[in-house]
Amino acid sequence: MLDLQHIPEVQSFVEYLHFEKRYSPHTVTAYKKDLEQFIIFLKEMEYPIHPLQSISTAHIRSWLADLLEAKCTGKTVNRKISTLKAFFKYLLRTGLLQSSPMAAIVSPKIAKRLPVFVEQKHTETLFNHVDFGEGWEGYTARLIMDLLYTTGMRVSELINLTEGQADIRQLRIKVLGKGNKERMIPIDAKVAANIETYMLEKRRVLTSFDAGFLLVNVKGKKLYPKYVYLVVKKYLALVTTVQKKSPHVLRHTFATHLTNHGADLNAVKALLGHSSLAATQIYTHNTIEKLKDVYQKAHPKAG
Repeated sequence: MLDLQHIPEVQSFVEYLHFEKRYSPHTVTAYKKDLEQFIIFLKEMEYPIHPLQSISTAHIRSWLADLLEAKCTGKTVNRKISTLKAFFKYLLRTGLLQSSPMAAIVSPKIAKRLPVFVEQKHTETLFNHVDFGEGWEGYTARLIMDLLYTTGMRVSELINLTEGQADIRQLRIKVLGKGNKERMIPIDAKVAANIETYMLEKRRVLTSFDAGFLLVNVKGKKLYPKYVYLVVKKYLALVTTVQKKSPHVLRHTFATHLTNHGADLNAVKALLGHSSLAATQIYTHNTIEKLKDVYQKAHPKAG
C-alpha cells in the first residue's frame, strides 16, 4: 500500500480536509483512498508525479478511462473526479500550482435514481400500531424511528445528538451537520414529550450512562451506526416491502412526505441541511410520480 505521508502536498491536503473543512473521518478516508489509487496508477504507467505541474489532463483522462474499463460505475468515477478537483483546487489556492489539469475534465452523466421512501400509510402504521416493547431497547428504538422520520436527520447527527440540543420548551432540535454547520429543526409537542420521557426514564432505569448523549444503549453507551441501522431495518420490515430499509430511507421519507404535502423546496433544503438546492430537487421527482399516478387513476382520458 502506498504511503501518502511521503507526498507532502497530499498530506497537507488531508490535514486541510480534517482540520479546516472538518470533514468526517469516513469522508477524509475516502479522499485519501481515491488519491492513493490515482498515484498508484501514475506510478504503474510510469507517468511523472513530481513536480506536480507534470501531471496533465491526458494522464487524468487515462486513469478515468482505466476505471471505466474496469467497470466502475459512473457514480464512482464522478466521486473520484470530485476528489481530484478538490485536490488540485487546494493546490491552486495554496500557490503550489498555477493551473489545474482538471479544468477540461467533464464528469460523465449518470441516470438519477429516485430516492426510496416509505409510503405515508406505512409510516402511520409504524407509529400508531407497531409495539416497540416496554424495555430500554424498545424505548430507544421508538425514539430512533421517531427522530429519523420527524426530523430527517442523518445517522451521524442522530447518534451525536446531546440532551442539550433538544429544546423541549421551544419545540426544536439543534443539529450539528456536515462541516459543523448548525441548523434548527422544529419538532411537534408529541415528539418533545417522547424525548423528555426518554431522558427521565434513562435516569430511572440505567445506573450509569454516557453523559450528554441523548440516545444510549442498555449499557448506557452512546449508540453506534450499525445499532441504528439494525433498528431501522427491523421495524421498517414490519410495515413495508421496500427493498432498501436503512436510516437514509427515513431521511428520504421525511423529505418526500414534506414535498408531497406542498412544502417549499427551500424550506426542505434548510431542514435537511443541504448546501445547494440541486441536492433537494430530486424530491420533486417523487412528487411528479405521485401526480402521474393520481392522473392515471382519476382522469377519464388517462390510460
